[in-house]
Amino acid sequence: MRTKTSLHYSFDKKDSKQPDVYVYDMPEGLTVKVRLTSNPLGLHPDHLFRMAARINKKRSFLFVSRILGKHIPVDPHVSLLGGAALALLWQRRSAESVQGGSRQAAEAAGAYGLEEVCEALQGDDESARQLYARLKGDKLQVEEPALFIAFAETATALGHAMYDCFTGDTRFLHTTREELVGKQPVLSFEEEHSHATAHRCYARETSFFEGEDTVVLVDDEVTTGNTALNIIRDLQSKHPRRRYVVASLLDWRGEADRLRFGELEAELGIAIETISLIEGQIEVEGGPVERLTQPAPEARAENGTKLIRHDLSSYFSHLDAVSADLSGRTSDCPYLEWTGRFGMREADNALLDRQVREAAASLAESRTGSRTLCMGTGEFMYVPMRIAAELGEGVRYQSSTRSPIHVLDEEGYAVRSGFPHTSPDDPGVANFFYNVPEGTYDEIFVFLERMPLEKDLKPLLDALAHTGVPALHLAVAARADRANPQGGN
Repeated sequence: MRTKTSLHYSFDKKDSKQPDVYVYDMPEGLTVKVRLTSNPLGLHPDHLFRMAARINKKRSFLFVSRILGKHIPVDPHVSLLGGAALALLWQRRSAESVQGGSRQAAEAAGAYGLEEVCEALQGDDESARQLYARLKGDKLQVEEPALFIAFAETATALGHAMYDCFTGDTRFLHTTREELVGKQPVLSFEEEHSHATAHRCYARETSFFEGEDTVVLVDDEVTTGNTALNIIRDLQSKHPRRRYVVASLLDWRGEADRLRFGELEAELGIAIETISLIEGQIEVEGGPVERLTQPAPEARAENGTKLIRHDLSSYFSHLDAVSADLSGRTSDCPYLEWTGRFGMREADNALLDRQVREAAASLAESRTGSRTLCMGTGEFMYVPMRIAAELGEGVRYQSSTRSPIHVLDEEGYAVRSGFPHTSPDDPGVANFFYNVPEGTYDEIFVFLERMPLEKDLKPLLDALAHTGVPALHLAVAARADRANPQGGN
């Protein structure tokens, strides 16, 4: 894939009236032009994303993040710092508004460290590790009560990482695609361009969404902003408040999209603030990529691959819930208590921190090599990411996904190998993981929140075996027969 830039990149474009333009040429004449309109931190797009063709007629392209730890393996500390960058950016914006728009006054008031985080996103693994440890030990104080909501499935870890940077009156919940039997979602809304459009919000406390808290909606990317507008409208109809923040790594809204935000503000009498690391506008030429032949999974050597199973259920506390898959089949295997699926508060963070440390210490003793890939599954991203960050050097992190993407083994293209399988939680849902080059890893740790039936697990294990990795660790955080009681451990 060819990438062209209209201007030589400079880390200081603040005084330039001409925006940076990047052109991404993909198969079958699909071209995406990105024109940056705001890049105050001097981040080069190459450090934030690569481009790929999406198997989706609603939207033919995908910005494949190099921060999220989803489709591209990354150092887990870099992914966690992605949330920290949004946290610091929001803190700076808030301080600037209080200090009359003065950046110097905002920094003096404590909104510092943003540039350092952005440097770490583009730097080496050790600097990212050290900076994340420092931020964990010196959290930001929220100036007002805040409710953070992260969008499934891609932004569950990003939103949790942003929320975890703060101390004070904060709450967190992530949306889910899953359907829980006997539980009515407090909120439900649609994401039109996604393969799985329905979002649900389950909170075990009926009062979780009540109050005047500022709501911070976290997504990896805002293209039209419709998903954010949909949840704002639903939430405002049930639990009205005055202020919303939409935080994302990338903001590609066009002029008409931005006008819709202003129209909803006027209609509902609310304020919607948007923050992102970069903003721009995109132009697309050509239709969806349809004729590109997708390669079968590579026939890599599978002899000698060792499967090692790890039961992590004793390290975590759980919540009882019954889920239903697309066929209507149910599972009563419990969920983890502190993923954010059912809501959590600032006081709960220390409990999760302890559980992560203990689980990671157990797994660290089982490492068999110096090149380790940790893989979350679906929405279960943040806890595996945190565990990966505790496992030592030589660790990369990524996650499986619902997103079907065209695979093309060409330099510069974002998705160069792909491994399709069905979801172990729902055989009716297609899943994928990408970008596992042959011979790159000594071992893979794959993390499951709930133990599935063995027959439903087999397609994932077969796909992992196709990677040819010598050792495969299956780490399961909840089992139906080994669950800790609610609030336990």
